[in-house]
Amino acid sequence: MADKPVETLPPARESTVLLDGYGDPAVLEEEFTPVLADVVRMERIPADAHFFEELGADSLVMAHFCARIRKRGDLPPVSMKDVYRHPTLRSLATATAARAEAATAAAPDAQPAPRTAPAPAGPVAPPPAGAPHYVLCGALQLLAFLVYAYLIALIAERGYEWISAGSSAAEVYLRSVLFGAAVFVTLCTLPVVAKWALVGRWKPQEIRVWSLAYVRFWIVKALIRSDPLVLFHGSPLYLVYLRALGAKVGRGSVVLSRTVPVCTDLLTIGDDTVVRKDSSFTCYRAHDGLIQTGPVTLGNDVLVSEATVLDIDTRLGDGAQLGHASSLHRGQTVPAGEHWHGSPAQPADADYRRVGPVPCGPLRRTVHSVLQLLVALAVYLPIAVGGLYALLTGTPDIRTALEPGPAVFGDWTFYRDALAFSFVLVFGAVPAGLLVMTTVPRLLAKAVKPDRVYPLYGFHHGVHRTITLLTNWRFLKRLFGDSSAIVHYLRCLGYDLSRVEQTGSNFGTEMKHETPYLSRVGRGTMVADGLSIMNADYSGSAFRVSRAEIGPRNFLGNRIAYPAGGRTGENCLLATKVMVPVDGKVREGVGLLGSPSFEIPRTVLRDSRCDRFKNPEELRPALAAKNRHNASTMLWYLGTRWMYAFGLVLLASAATEWYSAFGAPAIALADVLGLVFTVAYFVLLERALTAVVPLRPLLCSIYDPRFWRHERYWKVPSETYLRIFNGTPYKNLVWRLLGVRLGRRVFDDGCYLTERSLVTLGDACTLNAGTVVQCHSQEDGTFKSDRSALGSRCTLGVGAFVHYGVMVGEGAVLAPDSFLMKGELVPQDARWGGNPATPLSPSRSGEGR
Repeated sequence: MADKPVETLPPARESTVLLDGYGDPAVLEEEFTPVLADVVRMERIPADAHFFEELGADSLVMAHFCARIRKRGDLPPVSMKDVYRHPTLRSLATATAARAEAATAAAPDAQPAPRTAPAPAGPVAPPPAGAPHYVLCGALQLLAFLVYAYLIALIAERGYEWISAGSSAAEVYLRSVLFGAAVFVTLCTLPVVAKWALVGRWKPQEIRVWSLAYVRFWIVKALIRSDPLVLFHGSPLYLVYLRALGAKVGRGSVVLSRTVPVCTDLLTIGDDTVVRKDSSFTCYRAHDGLIQTGPVTLGNDVLVSEATVLDIDTRLGDGAQLGHASSLHRGQTVPAGEHWHGSPAQPADADYRRVGPVPCGPLRRTVHSVLQLLVALAVYLPIAVGGLYALLTGTPDIRTALEPGPAVFGDWTFYRDALAFSFVLVFGAVPAGLLVMTTVPRLLAKAVKPDRVYPLYGFHHGVHRTITLLTNWRFLKRLFGDSSAIVHYLRCLGYDLSRVEQTGSNFGTEMKHETPYLSRVGRGTMVADGLSIMNADYSGSAFRVSRAEIGPRNFLGNRIAYPAGGRTGENCLLATKVMVPVDGKVREGVGLLGSPSFEIPRTVLRDSRCDRFKNPEELRPALAAKNRHNASTMLWYLGTRWMYAFGLVLLASAATEWYSAFGAPAIALADVLGLVFTVAYFVLLERALTAVVPLRPLLCSIYDPRFWRHERYWKVPSETYLRIFNGTPYKNLVWRLLGVRLGRRVFDDGCYLTERSLVTLGDACTLNAGTVVQCHSQEDGTFKSDRSALGSRCTLGVGAFVHYGVMVGEGAVLAPDSFLMKGELVPQDARWGGNPATPLSPSRSGEGR
């Protein structure tokens, strides 16, 4: 059970016809007034007072107001979108009454709902898998991992012995090429063979998690996503891989997303269709302890833009478009030729296709694919294989450090050399990375002109992909992010940052782009985290890079895809997961929320409590103190990575010692111990940080030392190792070790918890891939954090985002790509969705089918 039980919330209530009298604005205004007075803590509420500008409320306060209205059950529901569009009691009551009248007119024969109406019975779900299935599933997954590790070790042993028999450097290289090619073909073929042997053809079905059928599903999913051909996303080779797995993929299509579809027989992609990066179309989802599979169909000449989610049983007709930051919920179909956007998507007028077709025939695609394979087999693989051989047999000092005899382990000079070697690996990577990233891409960028259309799979396309690859190294962004150093780093990469107003938190630790040389961020703008700048546009045969400009004095929240041509200007607030508009007027001096986006206040009275730091006399000493703390955090980050590399070097040394006696089992054991060491090291590191300064709900300035320690918590530990445990019981074990209050048999297919000790998850929750529970928010110079809790048997859809101060009742479902705003209370057994999330009607929930 969870350490702290989740408060029981009332069940969801539905009524298409509202209570008598609630079509009268005066009655609703009278009912709303005491609720609002209580949440804003004021005795008198003028009916025409602006919620944000005059009453001093903020979005969290108004979310509590909406939740209390819904909790009463006898009042028509009010959403945050209603509050932003009608920001006074009188206008809100008038709009709600009009909606009530429209609902009554739409169902004239329906009876008014009584004030004590019981909640409707939801669909009966099959009983969840018990503890024996849970334990057996974990044991079989562990066995599969050990067998795979042993097979890889056996192959490595045979290859090492064969390469070692080479008598010259040329022969060693040739053997490295041949062995690397054999391994490449084996690793590419194994997932395809395993899929057809264990599953055959995927069909629409439901698989109970933790069952034997689920084990087969998990093995196939893990192998498919570990295939080397996944690294060729965006290439015709990737489409060949999808076809080999059973997908129906047309000619001239381009798939740029790294999210690999699993149930490939259910995937259809027509000719000349483009799927942009960060799109999810896996043809399966997890729902209430079930893996549900279903088709995803994309017609000819379809455009699926960036950061989108396609649920199962969705379809886009020929020539259709789906805008960025959008989603199709289960059962949705975009008719041929129509443009849709939003979450869930709805018809739109915007045109998201910015590049037309150019000549790009089969010969060009074939030559490109062959060249990619030759480079991989003749350059990258020999470097990886032969380089390891040279490391073990070449330099005497390194060989001594990594191949010690039993006596050497007792010699302090061995540990000194291992420390020095790992120091060079970690600290040497910083200047080496900076040198490469600030020179090579800058020279290459001269070959790609902005706003010029180039055909795919040629010289210019290769240069563009190289620039994107070299300038998006996460290690340095994490090192410099959330500090004053990040603006200097981005400038060195090629960003145009105008005259920077240094805040010490201008950019977070996670952001990406397609070219830094066409990325402009205005003066005084701050970016929280997860920004993706969309500098490139694609068709099935061409691409073009364009300048993407973010205006001055903006604030950008989390997980925002910002396109070239975004229609935002000066002094805008772009909320988390917002869909940036690409048509209409240029928005200035406002906030934008949701997908599709709508206007909200740029800032509110309660968020101005930290404005004193806008005074240079106040800012200067506070920023200096923050810079000192951030500098020590960066040293912590590098130092902990140094010790981690040192531990891996010692493991490699021990494996070398064991290899002479045990062969392949020694290599496999080292791999397993490496994973165990990684988990133990970063768990202990994180718990040490939180033991000194436990995470607690905060409301403070970014110049408060409590926030600086929170930044250190984000930066110093690692989370990347958690991915290997997705979909296994071991993910729950690691979450508990990290401080999550976790119930029994939670299914986690790839959730990310930003503040582990502030999250509570009830029994048998279902967390889909790409879900986020983020227990904090930063807006301009203010930081806020609070706890969030999910009740038992909750389901978070693919790509769903849950903010802080949230409580989700038992059995509730959040639809794919939804954004559950801070302070929301989702009733028991409710179905919510959208961006921002609101209650869904049964016809739109897409659940229980």
